[in-house]
Amino acid sequence: MTFLRPTLLTLACLFATHTGASDLPSLGDASSSIVSPQQEHQLGRAWLGLLRGQVSQLDDPQLKDFVESSVYNLSETSQLQDRRLEFVLLNSPQLNAFAAPGGIVGVNGGLFLYAQTEAEYASVMAHELAHLSQRHFARGVEAQQRMQLPLMAAMLAGIVAAAAGAGDAGIAAIMSTQAAAIQEQRRFSRQNEQEADRIGLVNLEKAGYDPRAMPLMFERLMRQYRYDAKPPEFLLTHPVSESRIADTRNRAEQYPAKGREDSLRYQLMRARVQLTYEETPGVAAKRFRAMLDENPGLDAARYGLVLAQMKTGQLAEAGETLAPLLSKTPDDITYNLAQIELDMAANRLDAAERRQKRMLTLYPSNYPLQQTRVDLLLKQQRVADAERALDDLLKTRAKDPDVWYQVAEVRGLSGNTIGLHQARAEFFALVGDYNQAIEQLDFAKRRASNNFQLASRIDARQRELAEEKRLVEQMLR
Repeated sequence: MTFLRPTLLTLACLFATHTGASDLPSLGDASSSIVSPQQEHQLGRAWLGLLRGQVSQLDDPQLKDFVESSVYNLSETSQLQDRRLEFVLLNSPQLNAFAAPGGIVGVNGGLFLYAQTEAEYASVMAHELAHLSQRHFARGVEAQQRMQLPLMAAMLAGIVAAAAGAGDAGIAAIMSTQAAAIQEQRRFSRQNEQEADRIGLVNLEKAGYDPRAMPLMFERLMRQYRYDAKPPEFLLTHPVSESRIADTRNRAEQYPAKGREDSLRYQLMRARVQLTYEETPGVAAKRFRAMLDENPGLDAARYGLVLAQMKTGQLAEAGETLAPLLSKTPDDITYNLAQIELDMAANRLDAAERRQKRMLTLYPSNYPLQQTRVDLLLKQQRVADAERALDDLLKTRAKDPDVWYQVAEVRGLSGNTIGLHQARAEFFALVGDYNQAIEQLDFAKRRASNNFQLASRIDARQRELAEEKRLVEQMLR
């Protein structure tokens, strides 16, 4: 998706801000007086809604769950004080990850293609968390007093316009608000990136990873793209130099060589992404089969072949390929989810339900498993049960627009028209379309006119969304 470049390249400029200190600013410092943590939080959520509404995302519960759980684990050992994180997984094969003000963490699907081990992936995410923990956005505003919050918000609006395909109009909006500031901010990018590298290394070691993964990934990427006229997004937004690699390597070598480098689960997620961006499932199947011919014990390649065979309708072959994995680790959730999906595709719904119930006793709060339960209930035409299952899922994923989208669909199937409009309202609010969200609640209120308590609750929610809309518009003026 070529339109991602203006979004992510310009976003990097937000963090290319000067700071000489390596410690986390206190809440009473100058940056907090100019842009408070709460302002950052509000601005980040407003920007996230706009981005979600304009840019294609990956709707893969297993991949989303991996990103969320891995980054939360990293945050536990980081210097990040405000851990109200929100995630967006962009549907792009380009290498990139970014952190936006207020705890927004973005990951391109392409990161999994380029990061060959979990430690390499974690090194990128630890670096991005360091941008958040050091509040580089707020400290940049403090360093550049004239770059006030409304001006930055205007720039963010331009970023989204460019990402949405507005092209020259979006880029013009960016340039008209921040051209001079961007040039000045770039002067400080080296110090900013070095600080994120140093703190990211500390966090990697604390989280149990081998810190050497960070210079290893930087070095490999620079070597691979040294003479490329169009390097990946990550190298555009995170310039890598020989001195930066050397500094990172020297610091990493100070730690004992005992951290973990990789995991099977990460390689299974890589296989899912590789299949997503392969030319066709058939081509992917040939590649995974060639990997297995070379190394029959490569479980991630076997899993990838299972997925590719299912995509091409080779269900019997997929079952045969999957069987050794389940035999080796019968309680592995990833393999069992694949078998459930396979049974559903083959219309073996009773077998799928038995396996699903067993897995839910082992992993009762697993998001991908809960999502698969909803899918199975719908396949069984148990719409009312699916609606209840989604209501349970909302208890932990109330800020996930993908879940709200399906809630609206299922409520429509069950004849819950008021609930349908309420769910659509929540979906539209999460993707930044407050006008549609408020309109959907108007429809719901009309339907609930004979139920005073329900109508009152809908009216209260409508007022909340109207206030959110006002605040967002105020920030983005």
